[in-house]
Amino acid sequence: MSANLTSFDSETAVESASYRGRLAPSPTGLLHLGHARTFWTAYVRARRAGGALVLRNEDLDPQRSRAEFAARALGDLRWLGIEWQEGPDVGGPFAPYSQSARRGLYLEAWSRLLARGLVYPCTCSRRDIARAAEAPHEQPQGDDEPHYPGTCRPRADAPHARADGPRGVNWRFRVQEGEEVAFDDLKRGRQVFVAGRDFGDFVVWRRDDVTAYQLAAATDDALMRITEVVRGADLLKSTARQILIQRALGYPTPSYYHCDLLKGERGERLAKRHESLSLRALRAAGATPAQLRVRFGVA
Repeated sequence: MSANLTSFDSETAVESASYRGRLAPSPTGLLHLGHARTFWTAYVRARRAGGALVLRNEDLDPQRSRAEFAARALGDLRWLGIEWQEGPDVGGPFAPYSQSARRGLYLEAWSRLLARGLVYPCTCSRRDIARAAEAPHEQPQGDDEPHYPGTCRPRADAPHARADGPRGVNWRFRVQEGEEVAFDDLKRGRQVFVAGRDFGDFVVWRRDDVTAYQLAAATDDALMRITEVVRGADLLKSTARQILIQRALGYPTPSYYHCDLLKGERGERLAKRHESLSLRALRAAGATPAQLRVRFGVA
């Protein structure tokens, strides 16, 4: 592997000073117009900064990810006019660029969190959490996970958990109640979240032995030297969680730019099930990249 979790030194800081953005499609369906606008924004910002754009294939989930969707995403993005300098199809100095091939790096990050007592095993099912979360906490939206009630959280004076590996249980990052996570979003301005109020202990490794999104994204953004993350506004709370992981592991924190979400005709958030608004369907219907960028606000 060309990346190393302990390689953040003064030389690295100099190397990562130039702009590095990223595209991070998940191959669980066809890309739609919302993806197109966000990825086009990332491309334009990288181009204007004179920096590099990295494409990372976020194929973590083996049950939902499909190689054909990954191939179609690359084709659709190139058709739209987006170019990248590093990725699974072109290589680069921080390969591999598919998350399914980066397990060893995630295991190393998990081990460091475990050694510091920052994660603990959780046997709660989704149903258990849903029952307990009939709560005063804000209900999750989109892909956000529900507020964890702390059922399996050990006492503060309990010995650190020990394990040879993460398989078999969920591993949760233990947040510090009341810790403020603030960042200046380049699109939306000052953002402030409070751990324990806005979100609880969150999953970093799933019981089916799959790295959770928060740990994988934070680790990859650090190891790939990403300086700015452009993504949808539905991930603002995920950014707060990832900043906590960055703090815990000594990762640098990139800048963030959270795009507005495109809505459907009834005001609902676009999802991959809206196949009529997929880039693939629009291409087949005769739309051109220029038409899409103007008509749907991705110019």
